[in-house]
Amino acid sequence: MLSVKALNQFYGGSHILRDLNFVIPDGKVTVLLGRNGVGKSTLLRTLMGLIPARSGAIVFEEKNITQAKPYERARAGIGYVPQGREIFGRLTVEENLRLGLATRPRRDEVPQRIFDLFPVLRQMMGRRGGDLSGGQQQQLAIGRALAMAPRLLILDEPTEGIQPSIIKDIERAIRALAAAGDMAILLVEQYYDFAQSLADQYLVMQRGEIVKSGAGKDMDRDAVRSLLTV
Repeated sequence: MLSVKALNQFYGGSHILRDLNFVIPDGKVTVLLGRNGVGKSTLLRTLMGLIPARSGAIVFEEKNITQAKPYERARAGIGYVPQGREIFGRLTVEENLRLGLATRPRRDEVPQRIFDLFPVLRQMMGRRGGDLSGGQQQQLAIGRALAMAPRLLILDEPTEGIQPSIIKDIERAIRALAAAGDMAILLVEQYYDFAQSLADQYLVMQRGEIVKSGAGKDMDRDAVRSLLTV
């Protein structure tokens, strides 16, 4: 599905991503874990083309997209839910969701699947995004990404600042998407238990490098939690 080969990224003189190599398989949930400041969000921004890779290659569905623009990556089938959600607060829920249809060859209706996963969005279609709670905005951000029917869904810290009840809703939604088997999911997460519950495979970053990887079911045995403590 997506492979990263010898990827490097710099900010000024700081070497942020160091020769990263990994594969995100189709139909699986890959969780990326690491303490704050190790380069996780920089990696996602590089995968989306928001900052250009300094060296290395990003290959998606057998096509090299290393030099592709962000809109080209979205059009190719990569959906991105950034940290902080970044919904459009002055637009309605419906208008936000319809923005996710912009990459589709024809402007379809908002997929029913989104409302099956997040029923609250159906109830709030006419509400402005800025009037929603933080948890509802996160559901909206995920729904907007799903509207484009992505082949790869990238989620950057979807539980950050979210109340426990909505974390459970988001967990159920990701589990349902994974069970459908029609997309790959890359989940960046600080909340270990949430990540472990969903992971088919895991990657751990430290100082811009992948220092450990394996099957999600082996996270406890591999002492992954100990790598995340300060």
